[in-house]
Amino acid sequence: MEQIRGTSLLVKALQEEGVDTIFGYPGGLVTDIFDELYHHDDIKVVLPRHEQALVHEADGYARSTGKVGVCLVTGGPGAANMVTGIATAYYDSVPLVCLSGQVASSLIGDDAFQEADIVGITRNICKHGVIVNDRKNLGRILKEAFYIARTGKPGPVLVDLPKNVMVELGSDEYPDKVNIRGYKPSTKVHIGQLKKAVDLLNTSQKPIFLIGGGVNIAGAQAELTKLVELTKIPVVTTMMGKGSIDTKHPYYLGNVGMHGNYAANMAVTECDLLFSIGTRFSDRVTSKISEFARNAKIVHIDIDSAAISKNIKVDIPIVADAKEAITAMLNYVNEHETTEWLQQLLSWQAAHPLTMQSNNGLTAKKVIDHINETCQDAIVVTDVGQHQMWTIQFLELNSNMQLLTSGGMGTMGYGFPAALGAKLGNEDKTVICISGDGGMQMNIQELATAVAEELPVIICLFNNSSLGMVRQVQTLFFEKNYSSICTRRRKSCPRKCSGTSEQCPPYSPDFVALAKAYGAEGIRVTTEGEIASAFQQALENTHAPTIIEFIIDKDDLVLPMVQGGKPLYEMILEH
Repeated sequence: MEQIRGTSLLVKALQEEGVDTIFGYPGGLVTDIFDELYHHDDIKVVLPRHEQALVHEADGYARSTGKVGVCLVTGGPGAANMVTGIATAYYDSVPLVCLSGQVASSLIGDDAFQEADIVGITRNICKHGVIVNDRKNLGRILKEAFYIARTGKPGPVLVDLPKNVMVELGSDEYPDKVNIRGYKPSTKVHIGQLKKAVDLLNTSQKPIFLIGGGVNIAGAQAELTKLVELTKIPVVTTMMGKGSIDTKHPYYLGNVGMHGNYAANMAVTECDLLFSIGTRFSDRVTSKISEFARNAKIVHIDIDSAAISKNIKVDIPIVADAKEAITAMLNYVNEHETTEWLQQLLSWQAAHPLTMQSNNGLTAKKVIDHINETCQDAIVVTDVGQHQMWTIQFLELNSNMQLLTSGGMGTMGYGFPAALGAKLGNEDKTVICISGDGGMQMNIQELATAVAEELPVIICLFNNSSLGMVRQVQTLFFEKNYSSICTRRRKSCPRKCSGTSEQCPPYSPDFVALAKAYGAEGIRVTTEGEIASAFQQALENTHAPTIIEFIIDKDDLVLPMVQGGKPLYEMILEH
């Protein structure tokens, strides 16, 4: 049997797993691996400018392509910088294999230079983490890493690679099968349980489908649409479930939860059967648990048995892959008489439509409306904050589009690097990043990556000179005590200031000038009439990113809003 170095086996593993792109940042503990990659033209290595951004880029690549995203960093600070990105992927069930360099096995435990127990650090925020202590186990561990990442409920897997293991000679064999005792994920649906759920569905008078991100992850959008059209049962989605059905579908009511629309929240409150698929019932969806779906029986289909009855007690649990469960349902369901129930829902929708109040002519909604009109086959990626919620509320999605966002962790700084990953995986697609001025600055160094890779991503930067979501909470619930949210603040400003004075200092940085300093394009928009021309200019810039900075009013709010701990039906509708 041929003897090869661990680095060679790692590259062989990547090739066998169909990896053609990895996101890597070199360092002393992984130089041997990068040297091996140097000799293989079939694997593209993208060099981001920060390891946190690197993981977000792999995340956006994985979400948008359905492939496993691969990260490679050195040990110590390089590995530690991955933590936020790994947690973000974990809470949104994104398949990643994160490879980290480690000091030689003989030095572990000696506080060696750049030694960090990254497996221990990430134990609670990744699906699986392991250090390769023996060269003979390297192939098996890598094979298992990819298998674990992509099967069952997907998630990030961390593999720590000691330097001596990677240069040691050993077998060139890479396994073609996986057999992990204690990990036998099953996606098959229990037909008996499914029939019980369908029977409950058939006897209900006011049923609702609640659809979560699991349906998108499973690629079950077409099956869900068929189910809805067959049964005539209305649909609401979680934030991560948006896009599982065309947002213009007549049976789609919108998003439910803290910033859900009135009709969707009332539908969940007043339904007699909540048929949920692929959601973990987070607090942002349920709000006050004792009042959530207070009159309903609850069916819960989820691939993760641990998620069922964890937050909400359910009547019929079904552990299964969303696509397989919905496909099986199609054999048993019939058209449901929902005319009266649907009329009630539509009357709520008509009485309280999603709108946006503003004192300024230029609003986030008007920008998103333009995207709806002109970019109907795009991948839209958001950062985290008010702009994210406005996007969830107002963006129209069809089967040709994708929406990527950090839902579980709510990670500021996610949007821009994830958009770059999405563009790298979908070169023929228009990719739009929607961000705020706060989140954009958390990974703005990735402008250098975007310019280097010639990625024409369009960044819609909503600049309200504040950390808008925190400011909104302070406006509504803290008597307008605006503490530490003004992004124009200088040392010379009064300690207690609303940030609305005409004497406020200029914003720093100048995003347009900064974009140009990186070699990108920058456009500032202050009126509604400038939106179309700014987008046209950005679309014509085909070899570099474009920042379109939209100056919006800091007093614009995301409404409706349910205060934490309040029931879904107690919505703040105006202010």
